[in-house]
Amino acid sequence: MLNWLANPAFQERRALTGFLNALMKKSLALATLLTVGAASALAQPAGETAGGEAALKLPDLSSVSFLNGAIDGHRLLMIGILFCLFGLGFGLVIFMRLKNLPVHSSMREISELIYETCKTYLVTQGKFILFLWAFIAVIILLYFGVLEHMEAMRVAIILGFSLVGIAGSYGVAWFGIRVNTFANSRTAFASLPASRSRFIRFLWKPA
Repeated sequence: MLNWLANPAFQERRALTGFLNALMKKSLALATLLTVGAASALAQPAGETAGGEAALKLPDLSSVSFLNGAIDGHRLLMIGILFCLFGLGFGLVIFMRLKNLPVHSSMREISELIYETCKTYLVTQGKFILFLWAFIAVIILLYFGVLEHMEAMRVAIILGFSLVGIAGSYGVAWFGIRVNTFANSRTAFASLPASRSRFIRFLWKPA
């Protein structure tokens, strides 16, 4: 049984390693692109407007309608945000349901050992990502603040949302590891014949 429970641990660590390596590669690619962009901006004619996401002009969403005028763009965006909040709530409910499922103490200890190992790896990688972000932040400040002459507030917003994006990916990885370690030990316990029916009743009971 220990070998059976250890296989998901190796799979989780492999998936986590792949995710964080991909995140680091994307961060390095972003730093390279910003560096190249800053160099090309120095050679850009003074009258030419710089491109990029920071220079996008967002339209008035309320002026666009969908479904034969039944709903405007702003309201449609708000509905999309509501669906995001619903997904967040659903994830939290599933998280609590998994956490409260019956589990054998030995299986729970193995599950927690796997989680602590992955958490240590996550914390280490998180420190490295923040260290890398510090270099990217300097490039963002030089490009948007010095070369593009943006207001300090706009540069601060760009820096803030770069952290929001990193925190989102990092949080999803952490949440997935925690949910997987909960699910592994609980479903392993549910596979035992004596506890299977009790597990099913607990899983499908009304909230």
